[in-house]
Amino acid sequence: MLTLGLSAAEEGSAFAWKAPNIGSGLFSDDLGMLDREKEEYATNLAVYASNAVAKAKASAASLEQARRLIALSMHLAPRNKRALVAGYQLSRGMLPEVLPSEYSSEVLARLLFTRGQVLRQQGGDENLLLSRVFTELAAEMDPRNEDAVYASELQRLDHGKVDWADLMDVKAGPAVSRPGGS
Repeated sequence: MLTLGLSAAEEGSAFAWKAPNIGSGLFSDDLGMLDREKEEYATNLAVYASNAVAKAKASAASLEQARRLIALSMHLAPRNKRALVAGYQLSRGMLPEVLPSEYSSEVLARLLFTRGQVLRQQGGDENLLLSRVFTELAAEMDPRNEDAVYASELQRLDHGKVDWADLMDVKAGPAVSRPGGS
């Protein structure tokens, strides 16, 4: 028998999902990641988010975390299947089903932390932003990973926490003016 995700009403609780607005995306070809790598990270982050919402029965905390992770997934790979499906289901008040995951939260956190360190070494604005995001996420996903927690705390002390609004609620910028006219 084919099972579908249950709606929040069928589960007995309603939840409000505010879809992230990523605009045209934060990352360009200047980001030091291959397209396939961005797609893989986007998929794994979206699966992690979807599973967290399903396991927590759409608690407010799980929905906020999912909003951040799905926004990041869509910035990395705007047409990522897992991110788009999760966003669609949540926007319809539907609890996603728990999906098989390639990585445990601890392994995903280690991957994010390690990749974040490489991005930091590569330099450039986009790489540094994603490095900060990956480092903060790694510490949140696995607070027992002392290296990730230490790096996250250092960056918090030096630069403050990552401003997730910059990733989730992208405002439309002013129209680009062309030289010599409108």
